[in-house]
Amino acid sequence: MPYSDQPTVTASGVEIPLLGFGTWQLEPEDARRMVREALRIGYRHIDTAWIYKNEKAVGDGIADAVAEGIVTRDDIFVTTKIWVEHFHRDALLRQAEESAISLGLTPDLLLLHWPKPTPALSETIGALNEAQEKGFTKHVGLSNFPSALFREAVALSNAPLITNQVEYHPYLSQKTLIETAHELGSSITAWSPLAQGRIADDAVIGEIAGTHGKTNGQITLRWIIQQGVVAIPRTTRESRAAENFGIFDFALSADEMARIHGLARPDGRIGDWLDEAFQWDQDA
Repeated sequence: MPYSDQPTVTASGVEIPLLGFGTWQLEPEDARRMVREALRIGYRHIDTAWIYKNEKAVGDGIADAVAEGIVTRDDIFVTTKIWVEHFHRDALLRQAEESAISLGLTPDLLLLHWPKPTPALSETIGALNEAQEKGFTKHVGLSNFPSALFREAVALSNAPLITNQVEYHPYLSQKTLIETAHELGSSITAWSPLAQGRIADDAVIGEIAGTHGKTNGQITLRWIIQQGVVAIPRTTRESRAAENFGIFDFALSADEMARIHGLARPDGRIGDWLDEAFQWDQDA
């Protein structure tokens, strides 16, 4: 298998590398440079989205790495997303094709970026399945779907929805959503896994980091992937990308995992753009 040198999670028979490189807010020049560098470091999962306006740059970074012999296309897992303004059937299919063209490859995974009340979810899920059938993506999934809507989407989809990409870090419990994903044979992918830098000065994480000779960021990413949750940190710094990748040579104890879980709090969510028609899971 192409990812045999690093841990993966399997959802509906599909292997997803547990550590990916995210490209949210990366300008095209940075995206191209950092994607190529991430692949050189050893990342085998790259995440982007139409709304990031960097799909072509991400594709160029992948092409650079392939041309240099760093990876082959089959070595890597590429995710992109359908923006909410494209949820009607025809618009979704147009964007799915456009994203594949911009990337210069068929993405491994195409997600619905955020749930919207209109058009009907049945139309959007149907179109997402059609995009897969037309060869615009290998697999399909969701992003930012609460459990109730996650279940509804799975029930409507002929194809497995292999992940639900949501905000997840030590300050935000996603216990219910993770359990839902397991029940549905899916997975969870964590965006903003480092809480946009908030973990850097955390005393609990810092103490655990000292025990292992690791950084707070490495401890946090290890905590996420050790749960079988995919993490997609992003950075414009090559040194930080290398640091984030250094999480495969140690493990956290059950007590250390529990201590980090204990950092979750009711006001821990950072990015809340969920349509007011829906409600997040209410974790204790």
